Amino acid sequence: MRLGVAGPVGTGKSSLIATLCQALSAELRLGVITNDIYTDEDARFLKSAGVLDPERIRPVETGACPHTAIRDDVTANLLAAEDMEADFGPLDLVIIESGGDNLTATFSPALVDAQLFVLDVAGGGDVVRKGGPGIARADLLVINKTDLGPYVGVDVERMAREGREARRGSPVVALSRHDAASVLTLTGWVRDTLAHYRTGEHTPVDPGPMAPHVHAGQDGEGGKGGKGAHPHTHADGTHHAHHHAPANAGQST
Repeated sequence: MRLGVAGPVGTGKSSLIATLCQALSAELRLGVITNDIYTDEDARFLKSAGVLDPERIRPVETGACPHTAIRDDVTANLLAAEDMEADFGPLDLVIIESGGDNLTATFSPALVDAQLFVLDVAGGGDVVRKGGPGIARADLLVINKTDLGPYVGVDVERMAREGREARRGSPVVALSRHDAASVLTLTGWVRDTLAHYRTGEHTPVDPGPMAPHVHAGQDGEGGKGGKGAHPHTHADGTHHAHHHAPANAGQST
């Protein structure tokens, strides 16, 4: 199975992968592919952490915005994963880390079988409410670095609750690598997903470029900026309000 790990810069994707490798390497045959724009910094971090045989950690330098190599043209990552599997296969799990990107970054289902999206409390408690396809529809949302909550003024329980609301019940893990219970929850999700994948019944889901969102002034009552609002649904099933301009918009007075 190929597992994608995406999220903004600095949310702790590499440390999360290190945590997974430390917890799972004794029972699963693992490989890791990292993505950076111009460096192999993340691969070097993981190699120095000693979480896997260094040859099982390989970098991809995207040379462009990170989403291009995980969604638009996944060739470099596919080749890296296939080379890893040819050299060390059979592997149970290949973890592919995106370079740090924005809230719209998601993996192509042609590259990964499942994907998790990582936020961190230091980025602000409100970021989960800003939405985006990764937050709304990745297989798992991880709210990372929960131990920092008291120091950055973030209510972790509220952030996790709002994450669950944004995802309409899809799983959310509030994680700190220093908290064994949360690490166990994360690794349990990976084990369960891998077990389902092995049945042959798992189908990769494309989170898509669109996600549930709210337009300015949308309040259901035609409030400021909301005159003429009515709900509609996109072809991908997402729902938001569309606003018509007034009938005399653009006319001289």
